Amino acid sequence: MNYKTIDKEAEDLFIEQRSKFIGYVKPVTSEQQALDFINEKRQKHWDATHNVYAYSIREGQLQRYSDDGEPHGTAGVPVLDVILKSGVTDVCVVVTRYFGGILLGAGGLVRAYTKGAKIALDAGGIITMESCSVAVLECDYGLYGKISGLIPSCGGVIDKTDFTDIVNIEYHISQSGLEAFRKQLADVTCGSVATEVKDERFFKMNTGA
Repeated sequence: MNYKTIDKEAEDLFIEQRSKFIGYVKPVTSEQQALDFINEKRQKHWDATHNVYAYSIREGQLQRYSDDGEPHGTAGVPVLDVILKSGVTDVCVVVTRYFGGILLGAGGLVRAYTKGAKIALDAGGIITMESCSVAVLECDYGLYGKISGLIPSCGGVIDKTDFTDIVNIEYHISQSGLEAFRKQLADVTCGSVATEVKDERFFKMNTGA
């Protein structure tokens, strides 16, 4: 099953009633990675008023948050809510606040931390991870040109090519794309080249096809 996550670690900031809010985001695949990221931001912003966080991990379906001293329900919950409504997982968001001297009130805090989480996710870029087959094949040099063009036309991505006395190609492709590729491969090579699946992994969805 495909899932959405964040493309890269990123940050963004804004000022609200003199308080500075910095939204950080990082793709993570375990709770320990999330905690390490949170601790990293806490150490960097040891002088901040609050370092609010929330994270969602696919493995074990973990969801955690912390208000870090803000009134209950005004900080960590809104950050987690942004994550859940965005449909992303394997992600950790930290929103750091430097108090500017003006109280925002409960509603103001919810809006500010919601915005901090949203701008962080926007900065990180939401992507779709697709379950793909990692496959290999061997062909002679005469067929290499046709096959190397056929893989991307079926939605696959060539990851590695070794040129020896024959050509070895490793690529990843969606399950539906693999079936189409196998049929076209048989037609193009008159059944002389077969492909073998060696693994199943998630890859960033190929949108260039």
